[in-house]
Amino acid sequence: MTTRVPAPLLALAAMVSVQLGAAIAKTRFDEVGSVGAATLRLVIGALVLALVVRPRVRHWTRAQWTAAVLLGLALGGMNVFIYVAFATIPIGVAVTIEFLGPLVLSLAHTRRWRDVSWAVLALAGVVLLGVGPTAVTAVAGVAAAVGAAVCWAGYIVMNQRVGAAIPGIDGLAVSMVVAMLVSLPFGLHSAAAGVVDDPTLLLVFAGVALLSSVLPYALEMAALRRMVTRVFGVLQSLGPAIAALAGLLVLREALSVQEVVALACVTAASIGVTLSGRRRRAVP
Repeated sequence: MTTRVPAPLLALAAMVSVQLGAAIAKTRFDEVGSVGAATLRLVIGALVLALVVRPRVRHWTRAQWTAAVLLGLALGGMNVFIYVAFATIPIGVAVTIEFLGPLVLSLAHTRRWRDVSWAVLALAGVVLLGVGPTAVTAVAGVAAAVGAAVCWAGYIVMNQRVGAAIPGIDGLAVSMVVAMLVSLPFGLHSAAAGVVDDPTLLLVFAGVALLSSVLPYALEMAALRRMVTRVFGVLQSLGPAIAALAGLLVLREALSVQEVVALACVTAASIGVTLSGRRRRAVP
């Protein structure tokens, strides 16, 4: 069925699904807390993925276990930190800051002076966010988003290692379980208390896990089979803008003009780095 849908639309649908799931989760923060929401999402997502994949780990080497565990730590930290950020700052701002993780990682591997312009543009976005109204009034939320950015960069590095060391998606399934275990000490109490008071929250967060994990993964896999990674990378750069739109439509979170300009700077820098990086690989 997905073969009839243009691949770029599948990639965009995956990003919309992720940010829509995040926005829906935030509507329930009053009942389970931000970390409790992250915990429910990770628990449900990990259990579903483990049951579907049934990873075969009996003959894993120490290196394979290490890679999967480190990926899980990065994944768990990324989810917990970004949900903590969502509690105090708009989703669009939080995702823009989080997006600096993979952007800085890409810039760290550049060896061309031309790419300095993209670094300057991204820095301009950071400065605008740093002196904006959100950063001034919600320092803890901004710090949590920075933590999510660091974890996202770590997730990218470890995801590559897991992909090389462990065939299929067995490594991802184990990493999701590790991420779940990371969140439990911090969010189990509030999550359990919320579910006891309102059991329908399990259905809500089952939907969140579907929107934020299962569905995007399936859509991205289908898209990548029929499109070049350069185009996919450019589309991924639209993540902050899609997050801001989801925050506006679902949560009525309007950004200031300064924050919108900062978002545009980070998005443009990400697109520039993506196109420049792919162009360098194409030159013999």
